[in-house]
Amino acid sequence: MPTFLMISKHSPESCPMNNEKAKKISVEVAGKLEKLTKKHALKMTGSWTVIPERTMFLFFEALTSDAFQKFAIEPDMMKWIAANTTEIKMAMTLEESIKILRQTIIDTALFFFE
Repeated sequence: MPTFLMISKHSPESCPMNNEKAKKISVEVAGKLEKLTKKHALKMTGSWTVIPERTMFLFFEALTSDAFQKFAIEPDMMKWIAANTTEIKMAMTLEESIKILRQTIIDTALFFFE
């Protein structure tokens, strides 16, 4: 199952701690995350905030990339993305990486010995 990492950062001027508009958006979107993840069959597997750096890390599992994309373009998520500088990356676990590496080794060996 693909894992997606959403990294959101904001400037001091748009920090929800000091900016009422940003605070309203943050609280509103946070309150809707569970409903939105269920709607798109996503699972939020973790969320961390580094307060001094004004950065939030959200991890999601999705059945497909398309499902995550549809989640990300929901109007409420677009409010969040508009209020922050957001990067979305597809990620994998160490176990998944090792599995790919092992398969690459097998495929390479088969190529050379055919």
